[in-house]
Amino acid sequence: MTVLAPHLQNDAAVIGPVAPPAVHIMSWNIRRTIAGTRKNSPDFWPTRRPLVERLLRAEAPTIIGVQEAMLRQADDLTEMLGSDYRRVGRGRRADGRGEGCPVFYDTSRVELTAWSQFALSPTPTVAGSRGWGNMVPRVVVQAKFRTLAGARFGLLNVHLDHLSRRSRRRSADLLASLAQRSPRPAIVMGDFNDVPGSATYRALQGAGLVDTLERARERRGRDVGTYSGYKAPKANDPRIDWMLATPELQVLVAAINSSRFEGRAPSDHEPIQSVIEIP
Repeated sequence: MTVLAPHLQNDAAVIGPVAPPAVHIMSWNIRRTIAGTRKNSPDFWPTRRPLVERLLRAEAPTIIGVQEAMLRQADDLTEMLGSDYRRVGRGRRADGRGEGCPVFYDTSRVELTAWSQFALSPTPTVAGSRGWGNMVPRVVVQAKFRTLAGARFGLLNVHLDHLSRRSRRRSADLLASLAQRSPRPAIVMGDFNDVPGSATYRALQGAGLVDTLERARERRGRDVGTYSGYKAPKANDPRIDWMLATPELQVLVAAINSSRFEGRAPSDHEPIQSVIEIP
């Protein structure tokens, strides 16, 4: 039986570090930096950065997939996570710049065996390509891991289009195909800009993926949505961030992390977290 390790950080954790063979996975839209943001705006990254660091230090995930990360933010996360962590993923533009969906992983817990990045378009191997109605490029980062015990698994980290319903639905088909070709078990997670019950969600369920929040043996945290816009999180906030998995995964714990620090939110989205065991 896997037990959760005690956490030593000053800030309370919703889950915190876990003991092997469990793997603690987090998905989080950290809200991109925007030029000209005023210092008194909740978007202002220099104000949010220490809050993001406090949450990550308290939770200590094995793997973190983020969305909307600009290069400066990805570099900041690399610094705050420490020397055991590495990252994969590029920006969504053809030149590799722009916001991206990098995946960070703890090399003391898992080994990266391969990774790729695909455009969510009819030409997924063409960097920066668009299609299906999305006005900006959208990407998915695929990473393949092996635990120190030798168990293999795959992970997809994605950010779907916020405007085009058609793009989200077609992207779901591409994600399902990638998940089927990924090492099993597999996790598909990110900001889907859609809610449970939508055509996007049903397509991924139809491909055999299950929602870790629904599958978990234990649910922690508050029953809230994942997009609060820096406000106090509420149950009727949209749950547009998901973590899905192939059914053979054992989901021990799942949570939506609505932590606030002195009343301040680190991002406009709440992180989603799961503790899994790889069979």
